[in-house]
Amino acid sequence: MDRQQEYVLNRVAEENVRFIRLWFTDVTGTLKSVAIAPAELESAFTDGIGFDGSAVEGLTRVHEADMVMKPDASTFQILPWYDAGVTGRMFCDIYTPEGEPAHSDSRAVLKRALNKAAERGFTFYVHPEIEFYLFHPQDDPLTIPRPIDNGSYFDNISRSLARNFRSEAVKTLEEMGISVEFSHHEAGPGQNEIDLRVADALTMADNIMTFRVVIDQVALKQGVQASFMPKPLIEHPGSGMHTHFSLFEGERNAFHDPLGQFCLSGTARKFIAGLLTHAREITAVTNQHVNSYKRLWAGFEAPAHIAWGKHNQSALIRVPALRSDKPRSARIEYRAIDSAVNPYLAFALILEAGLAGIENDYELPEPVDSDVSQLSKLERQVMGIKPLPLSLKEAVDVMEHSELVPHTLGEDAFNYFLRNKLHEWEEYRYQVTPFERKRFMAGF
Repeated sequence: MDRQQEYVLNRVAEENVRFIRLWFTDVTGTLKSVAIAPAELESAFTDGIGFDGSAVEGLTRVHEADMVMKPDASTFQILPWYDAGVTGRMFCDIYTPEGEPAHSDSRAVLKRALNKAAERGFTFYVHPEIEFYLFHPQDDPLTIPRPIDNGSYFDNISRSLARNFRSEAVKTLEEMGISVEFSHHEAGPGQNEIDLRVADALTMADNIMTFRVVIDQVALKQGVQASFMPKPLIEHPGSGMHTHFSLFEGERNAFHDPLGQFCLSGTARKFIAGLLTHAREITAVTNQHVNSYKRLWAGFEAPAHIAWGKHNQSALIRVPALRSDKPRSARIEYRAIDSAVNPYLAFALILEAGLAGIENDYELPEPVDSDVSQLSKLERQVMGIKPLPLSLKEAVDVMEHSELVPHTLGEDAFNYFLRNKLHEWEEYRYQVTPFERKRFMAGF
């Protein structure tokens, strides 16, 4: 047993922890949880907890049902919202009974990509800006949700139903060791944004999964409904998760070069080229729901075309301003990701796409400084700017012919994700919507 595990056992005893929740994430990004008593914790560290993996979305096949979860002691935190007794939580890694990492475990997918980067001397850092809506509670999901306020970008809302919501959420996050950089009201009514401080990709993926639980718990406490749906309202902006990425070599930011264009190094330029080249292939994962494409193609600064530029809010990849005295802050921002993403899979694919650009010396096209959405189709064609997929079906079709995505996700996770998204599309395709009834019923 290592020191971190011993530390957790001692802390559980000292703080009289009554329950330990073990968390992991399925292929579609749904958080799974099982609670154990403190008496079982030492055995969980050494031997793991067995469970039926075939009952979890995409984890394994029925004839390979037995799986083992082992808690990662470095992720231990106390959950501050339980009243029935002190409750801790840890994220788990999933293994086969033979002790091999489960290939379809979301955390394992990201770890494989990070190990590949580490072999090349890189550490991958992530900084997300997470948007979400707060609505009045409703029992009928078919009714149009009502935002809790009529605020807009950066508004100071003092009479909202969920008063001081962000303050409470930030306090709870920081109690759990998750550092927050900014929080503010976003452009839509009832829409909020909380930006997490930069961390390594695995820690950040864990933090994002925790973030969603925290937001739901604070919403429950304050009597409102939180939603990470990419596009819940027709006439207002969707909820994205613009995410900043950087590679470090030791303490040096590998994306920074004071003499490069926009102070970007050759490594950064090739990384961007890799993302642009593979963007269409990975969109089914970064934007995994039918609803995701209503955000991408609705405007409101959501990127619908594959381009890059400095400070360009309409581009898929934006290069933020860089102070000359802060070379460590050199980074790129990928703007397509939405708040419903499985962060483990998305970060793995973005890293692999960027590494492909570095390894294969991809050529970076010229940056775009105009509003891409306002260019004509012909102008975009002349400039070589391609669109992101128009729908989940198109995104899945593109992904199905990719080499990078199945290589990154692994065959089992890739095949399950493919089937799951095709099923989602088929269910959606057969729906008769209020729009169709309103538009066509009176005419027949």
